[in-house]
Amino acid sequence: MKSHLIGILLSVWVAVSPALYFHSGEREEKCIIEDIPSDTLITGSYKVQQWDIHEHRFLESAPGLGMFVTVTTPAKELLLSKLYGPQGTFSFTSHLPGEHNICLQSNSTKLISFGGSKLRIHLDIRVGEHFLDEAIAQAKDKVNEVNFRLGHLIEQIHHISKEQNYHR
Repeated sequence: MKSHLIGILLSVWVAVSPALYFHSGEREEKCIIEDIPSDTLITGSYKVQQWDIHEHRFLESAPGLGMFVTVTTPAKELLLSKLYGPQGTFSFTSHLPGEHNICLQSNSTKLISFGGSKLRIHLDIRVGEHFLDEAIAQAKDKVNEVNFRLGHLIEQIHHISKEQNYHR
């Protein structure tokens, strides 16, 4: 009974847990493996903070610092490779189901990463609905709208026809 309650609490905690963050060296690549269904929109957003060795804290902005974001499919095909700023949003659509690698690496020009030179990266990944399901829903909405307008036009034609018959 106790383990069952803990499992329920953990599942609730995971469902409402905020985005994650991790520490990285300035030239270190960090990857996250995400199991994604096919034809699914994935949106990620991140924010980079840089450690200030003088103030002994992470700074809210990291001027001039950017992140390379790369995404590879389960078949090791490159889906996304782009340089963003110190905070950004990226998105991609999975074409194959399976484990996709989402990797982030800073564009720091420092060749050697010293002990105080570290980054904190806040990352939020949202797995969206299937594109096919969304396209079908949009098509159904469009068909319903066209049916409504067509019905309205048919009513207007009947009304005009009745008025013409009345005037004759």
